[in-house]
Amino acid sequence: MTDIPVSRLTDLEAAAELAFLAKRMAELDKAYYQADDPLVSDAEYDALKKRNEDIERAFPHLVRADSPSKRVGVAVSSDFAKVTHSVPMLSLADIFSAEEIRDFADRVRRFLGLSDADELNFCAETKLDGLSFSARYENGVFVRGATRGDGAVGEDITENLKQIKGLPLRLNGDDIPDVIEIRGEVIMNKADFMALNEEQLRTGKKPFANPRNAAAGSLRQLDPRVTGQRRLSLFGYTFGAASANPWDTQTAFLNKIKSWGFPVNPHTALCANTDDLIAYFTRLGDKRPDLPYDIDGAVYKVDRFDYQRRLGLLARSPRWAVAHKFPAEQARTRLEAIRIQVGRTGALTPVADLTPVNVGGVLVSHATLHNEDEIRRKDVRVGDTVIVQRAGDVIPQIVGVVPEKRHADAVPFVFPTVCPVCGAAVVRDDEDAAVQRCSGGLTCPAQAVESLKHFASRDALNIEGLGDKNVESFFDKKWLLRPSDIFSLEEMHGEELRKTEGWGAKSADKLFAAIAKVRDGAPTEKFLFALGIPQVGQATARLLAAHYTDMATFLAQTEKAQDRGSDAYAELTAIESIGAVVANDILVFTAQDHNRAEIEKLMSLMTLIPFTPTASTSPLSGKTVVFTGTLTTMTRSEAKAKAQAFGAKVAGSVSKKTDYVVQGADAGSKAQKAAELGIAVLSEDEFNALCNNL
Repeated sequence: MTDIPVSRLTDLEAAAELAFLAKRMAELDKAYYQADDPLVSDAEYDALKKRNEDIERAFPHLVRADSPSKRVGVAVSSDFAKVTHSVPMLSLADIFSAEEIRDFADRVRRFLGLSDADELNFCAETKLDGLSFSARYENGVFVRGATRGDGAVGEDITENLKQIKGLPLRLNGDDIPDVIEIRGEVIMNKADFMALNEEQLRTGKKPFANPRNAAAGSLRQLDPRVTGQRRLSLFGYTFGAASANPWDTQTAFLNKIKSWGFPVNPHTALCANTDDLIAYFTRLGDKRPDLPYDIDGAVYKVDRFDYQRRLGLLARSPRWAVAHKFPAEQARTRLEAIRIQVGRTGALTPVADLTPVNVGGVLVSHATLHNEDEIRRKDVRVGDTVIVQRAGDVIPQIVGVVPEKRHADAVPFVFPTVCPVCGAAVVRDDEDAAVQRCSGGLTCPAQAVESLKHFASRDALNIEGLGDKNVESFFDKKWLLRPSDIFSLEEMHGEELRKTEGWGAKSADKLFAAIAKVRDGAPTEKFLFALGIPQVGQATARLLAAHYTDMATFLAQTEKAQDRGSDAYAELTAIESIGAVVANDILVFTAQDHNRAEIEKLMSLMTLIPFTPTASTSPLSGKTVVFTGTLTTMTRSEAKAKAQAFGAKVAGSVSKKTDYVVQGADAGSKAQKAAELGIAVLSEDEFNALCNNL
């Protein structure tokens, strides 16, 4: 799929996109409807659907026979018997704004030839997020259940549907037709979903992504007894085949089946105009956090059935109803508590515990609040109704509160002044720093266990078999309390581990071999990153290793740099991307006695490989280069990468340690300082020539 505006597509490009969309959406439909395992978020799916519709509208002569606009759901699984629907089970067209509500109502009025003064009522209902079903009753007795399938043919789920306690096996009351197919949605409540996933994890099975998939997966079990073990609910909202229609409106239909004992969602309303529909949608959004089940919007139906019959159907949806969906990336829910997590660097991160809510297809129960300043800026309080979104559809975060929903007794959150794990004082690096840290260092258990995880992680020393769960287990047993304990694990606890349930001799020996491999040779840059120095990521660790070459030199020079007026400090801060703030974190870390003692112990237990530049024989190898001014043949980033590729160290400022200053246009004080210190200054062309001749 391209991002070319539809108006600018050629016939060839449009045809190619429609072919792609038909294939891609068929794959997504199969995953969603048959495997109950969505591959993309609702928002992504809706974007594909809208793109397909827009192209077909502009190029009607290119509409394909297998177009997504002509499909509802997907073909039924071969695991179930097929059921042909006597009345098709269609899906609904989606809308996303108040303006589209008005457009829908205007289209209905125009089609029916109604004036603004003519009465036109709508039945507004919740859009339940579950699996559609049809339940057929003959003489009031339930005889068959089916899924929607592709809209024309569904799956026979009769025995499974019987397992749901809310389904009446016999209808009771007046005016029950000889034949009636009541259609609705099977759902799973949030609390039952959470309990099911806990059981899935406990038994080593894959957890469900959200309640909708849990409901669908539970209902489509080949063994109905499994369905019976899952706590499912259902609501009816329309009908298919019916031998008689003892009602003339949607509202009357819902009231009638409710009187027969069939569950009906209570959150429905009769709306006289679009303002009523908009108000209903707002109220529903407010109620959403408190509902025990997931909804993803509202459904608006023309209330009168004679109007519905006149309006008729489009290819895959009725003209008389639409689904108004909530934004897929945001949702409202209640903030139940704020707790503080302590990371490996001691940073205190506030985490919001939320009433679980579906955000873009994922059930979210926790979200980050970033830091104390962010909490204060947004004035987030426990008990508030908050707006949650997933940043980039990945990380849940709170973007704001709903002030009018705040309780009178809600009080501002007070950030702790001591670590909630070890009780050490919480400090800021300076008055402007947003991050607050526990001052306990590795004496804080939270920092210790996270530091161990980081030390053994893939991007650090990559000790296979020492993943997060095993680190936590060994920490709880007090086998590993600091990184150096890793290298005595076999000697101290080897025999016990070999006999531990879930391990055995083979797994234990594999872990010990991985530890031995790291002990016998680890690159200095990997070791520096593994230490977990605040603000020292992989790139910075490599820069430090390239500059100091080995750990002994690094420790000696950082000890000298504790004097902020020394040449060693100037040298440290001159390293590319390491300014005063990062340098301060490095110096504070290495100055702490327990950190330095641990580093020295590790150095005595391990063989650390000095940093070796990629091009060690080049004239630039080991040289310190500073760039200044505007470069014309490459970007500054490209120039730095080029220098580093030939073994150079790139610094951000000029000092006595600088070997070359590469000067572009409009060079400033760096070129002047180089001249004062007698440092060689190269033009951009001279630098390129030097590199090209290497």
